[in-house]
Amino acid sequence: MTSSPVRPGPVPPPGPVAAGPAVPQQRPWPPPPGPRPPSVFQRRWAGPTGPARPLILGAVTVAATVTASAVPLDRPGLGWLVAAAAGAGTLGTAATARPGSSAPTTATGSAQSPAVPDAAPRSATTPPAQPAQPAAASPVQPNNPPPPVGVPEKQQTSAPAGATVRPGATGAPGRAARLVWAAATLALVGVGTVRAAGWLFVLCLLAAVVTATLAVAGGRTPLGMLMAGVLPPAATVRALPWAARGLPRARPDGPSVGRSLASVAVTAGLLLVFGLLFSSADAVFADLLADALPDISTPGVVGWVFRFLLVGAALLGGAYLLAAPPDLEGLHAGPAGTVRRLEWALPLALLDVLFAAFVLVQLAVLFGGSRHVLRAAGPTYADYARSGFWQLLAVSALTLLVIAGAARWAPRGTRVDRILIRVLLGTLTALSLVIVASALYRMQVYTDAYGATRLRLVVATVELWLGLLFVLVGVATIRLRGGWLPRFVLGAAVVALLGLAAVNPDRLIAERNVDRYRQIDRIDGGYLSRLSADAVPALDRLPEPMRSCALRDIAAELPEDGWRTANVGRARARALLGPDPAEASVGGCPNPRW
Repeated sequence: MTSSPVRPGPVPPPGPVAAGPAVPQQRPWPPPPGPRPPSVFQRRWAGPTGPARPLILGAVTVAATVTASAVPLDRPGLGWLVAAAAGAGTLGTAATARPGSSAPTTATGSAQSPAVPDAAPRSATTPPAQPAQPAAASPVQPNNPPPPVGVPEKQQTSAPAGATVRPGATGAPGRAARLVWAAATLALVGVGTVRAAGWLFVLCLLAAVVTATLAVAGGRTPLGMLMAGVLPPAATVRALPWAARGLPRARPDGPSVGRSLASVAVTAGLLLVFGLLFSSADAVFADLLADALPDISTPGVVGWVFRFLLVGAALLGGAYLLAAPPDLEGLHAGPAGTVRRLEWALPLALLDVLFAAFVLVQLAVLFGGSRHVLRAAGPTYADYARSGFWQLLAVSALTLLVIAGAARWAPRGTRVDRILIRVLLGTLTALSLVIVASALYRMQVYTDAYGATRLRLVVATVELWLGLLFVLVGVATIRLRGGWLPRFVLGAAVVALLGLAAVNPDRLIAERNVDRYRQIDRIDGGYLSRLSADAVPALDRLPEPMRSCALRDIAAELPEDGWRTANVGRARARALLGPDPAEASVGGCPNPRW
């Protein structure tokens, strides 16, 4: 007898669970930290959102290659200007290139999707796609989209409705000023093409670093300019992952890395073989090829690689800054409290009286000349001029600090306050101009007595720059507005340096000493022989044997120039000296005479 299987019956639903006493939820302590607010650095410099464009990476590579191959490290020459032009072209490309990581956005904040063909044609039976349902109402209006996270407000440019703008664009406030700084950089580097004085070119290179930094990072306020000097090293570090994301990835249907390297190797081999054959066939072509190619020795290759990496990193940091410029326009010092009228007017009034007394004494120096300096002051020309310059330079610097402090803390609420600021600070500025004129006169008297040198010419240039600086401060005092003053101060320094290069300092020094020799028969031939090739046209006017003694050392150190080291000053000197430079024996040179 078989028994049928027992089928399980329906499971009854669970009954209600008896409610017990409510257990309070324990909150974690301490509470979890919320999202960290972005720092000032992140708010003002969010950086580009997408990867680097291959066009930018290619331009950086080309510019770094040109710079590493063209720059002559031992002397001024054309190669420096070529490298600067290549770098400027690269950074210009980075500033104007459109990012390709995301679709361009319109002024309404919506992304424009590119037209992409369907992966497969839609069949006739496929129902059409239903339109998307509108989202729930939100307080954000379509024409006023929320600002991007991490992007400063000043970087959110407004454009007409429907206009296509670049994602992350900033409008680049102060673009005209950046172009001026870029032109100043090229002009400073270009000094090495026309002047052979190495000391002058070093000063121009240092100034070019400052102007190039301002051209790339921007900044118009004093705090913004200081921040601009800090950003390039940080941009170089932040640009490395940005550039790595922009490197082309290998595609299945594209060429592999091995095949690309093989193509490069075949190209290099063909150029090497045919280049060697053409060089052995024609000596002129061999010389041209030797001048065009860098040094291929072991030290030369190591130096080339080092220059390539250094310049490439600097250009990559500059391109990163230009791809998403930082917001340095709103960097200002905090508001300063004002002081009472008597607290600032009394010290300034007494300081004006002291300056006026000193200026009255300086008028005697201006009209008394060298006799007054030697009789009244007592010391020699050197002691009087040198000590006077450094002391008056300190006075000028302290005066600028006093004017800056008074302009910051003095109240301007009433008409009387504004009149006092203009009168007291304007008087102090005018008296400072007289002090600068006195220092210039001292240096002129000293130069007439003992001859011109590089140090004395630089001192006179600095004093002229200080005079121009006080003129600018006077204008700002009258207008009671000085937001433009920091840029003009740096611009005046660049103009002074370019003016010094324009007068050809070594030639001017030689001409002054040659004229002095013809008048009083005194000259320091040893010092003149240490000048650069720029002084050869002036020293060529000396009579023998002074001419040969002055030109002997310059001619011995005058090298042959290729295209990298092409220089107008050395070319002119080589043409005057001829194929056989002047020679003079040691015994035939007279002792240096002042």
